[in-house]
Amino acid sequence: MTLPRFIDIDGRRYLWRDLVALRRAQATPPAQQPTLFALHEDCRPTGDRTAAERYRAPSLFTLLESAD
Repeated sequence: MTLPRFIDIDGRRYLWRDLVALRRAQATPPAQQPTLFALHEDCRPTGDRTAAERYRAPSLFTLLESAD
């Protein structure tokens, strides 16, 4: 039994090799994808960048704010 050259989808006839080529084109993403938003440099000190580090080592200003 040989492989079919055509496939019927919703009453329309498609070449199998065209469908395979379309699938390969969809499977390989474009080389460069645009970013969703502009990236900015994080200028905070390293101890203030994550919530875990802020909790572990509070700074002098956070201690003064909680004393008020």
